Amino acid sequence: MYNTQLETFIVVADLGSFNKAAETLYITPPAVTKQINLLENDLGLQLFVRTHRGLILTEAGKSLYKDAKYIIQYCKESVERAKKAMQEKDYVIRLGTSPMTPAEPLMEVWNRAQKKYPEIKLQLIPFINTQENAREILKNLGSNIDIVAGIFDDTMLKLRQCAGLELSRQPICCAVSANHRLAEKKRLSVQDLYGENFLMMHRGWSNYVDDLRDHIWKNHPQIHVVDFDIYSVDIFNRCENSNDILMVVENWKNVHPLLRVIPVDWNYTIPYGILYSPDPSGLVKRFLEAIMDTGTGKKS
Repeated sequence: MYNTQLETFIVVADLGSFNKAAETLYITPPAVTKQINLLENDLGLQLFVRTHRGLILTEAGKSLYKDAKYIIQYCKESVERAKKAMQEKDYVIRLGTSPMTPAEPLMEVWNRAQKKYPEIKLQLIPFINTQENAREILKNLGSNIDIVAGIFDDTMLKLRQCAGLELSRQPICCAVSANHRLAEKKRLSVQDLYGENFLMMHRGWSNYVDDLRDHIWKNHPQIHVVDFDIYSVDIFNRCENSNDILMVVENWKNVHPLLRVIPVDWNYTIPYGILYSPDPSGLVKRFLEAIMDTGTGKKS
């Protein structure tokens, strides 16, 4: 990053002798002399006055000595900073996050697991949760995004070509507008949904959701099931604007400020956890192991 002759120049200036500098640098005195001569020629400056008592810095030499020490020290620190940045990058896991894949629930688990691997850092990578984005991100985990936290099941993992580490089972809840007749309830009964439009992800998206759908169709035909294609901000806005009821999980309680997420008296849940590449990097493997060491994770 700098002319190595500057280092030789500083050693010669500190010791006042080509011979002593040669001993310190483990090179021959003629090699030291040659380097100083080349430096003086390149700069067009006389840096030393040769006397019988040794070498004395000229005024130009004194000025260069001061600046050269700063330059060399700055360059060494720059290299150290670059190495540190590279090391930090090597220990950074990129966590994709969107309104439907919030980072907060995973952070709570990671705060406990990080004690074992304090060097691992998480970097949040925001993305827009469109159908195309979700498909490409999950299919290519490990490229620009390493992990995503969200709900899943084996069907979805196979469809999206990724793997999953289950952290919890999320109860399937209902989201309603703050102005909805049910908004003030702490808990809903299935009968509370009678006569309502109940927005559900289409059949085939999740076995867990399909089980709930079949239960409703068989036992509660008074609930009007309405299909939609993907969870996005649009479907939350639709729920708020249309006064329909949206199937959600508890982790989405902060997605839309005008919606209330309310549990329901049924025993339907869906796995929530970490989505990652089927062939994860060594760092991601260590991250997953740290999570499992807390007794939280279970691979799917």
